[in-house]
Amino acid sequence: MAPTDIHTTLARRAAVWPALTLAASVAMLGGAWSFQLFGGLQPCPLCLYQRWPYWIVIVFAGLAVLAGRRLAPGGLAIFAAISGLVFLAGAGIAGFHVGVEQHWWEGISTCGGGVHDPNMSIEELNAKLFATPLVRCDDVAWSLFGISMAGYNLIISVFLAAASAWAAQGFWRKAA
Repeated sequence: MAPTDIHTTLARRAAVWPALTLAASVAMLGGAWSFQLFGGLQPCPLCLYQRWPYWIVIVFAGLAVLAGRRLAPGGLAIFAAISGLVFLAGAGIAGFHVGVEQHWWEGISTCGGGVHDPNMSIEELNAKLFATPLVRCDDVAWSLFGISMAGYNLIISVFLAAASAWAAQGFWRKAA
């Protein structure tokens, strides 16, 4: 195999990583929306915060996929490292949510589902309370084998962060 053929083959394989992170992020958001739309499980505020890291990775992975083989190993290493940090942040949010579900600590102020506006009249407060679905962060809406959706998100986010760190290290070696 000629050196240019080897370089082309490595570039094609390396360009797969952004597509994998894109697919994983789309799958995670698709799963969350499926539970919401088809399963009738409304997300709490922490559930919604857990979706942000996947949106961020989708944007960066989409750009990396568009760049394709033009993205050098150093660029792929940076992409993988950023993705790993974003997935790690997602794991932190999910871990916090698991702690709230297990009553290890209190959630954020919007987790109670209450409406607090001292300037509202009783009628306005009543209307807002009845129009807003009450979804508490400390209630486990769904679990499988004793693990909640936040718990599964924690596990998957840690796995994706570790895989991204491993990929970044491999791309750095190729760049060097």
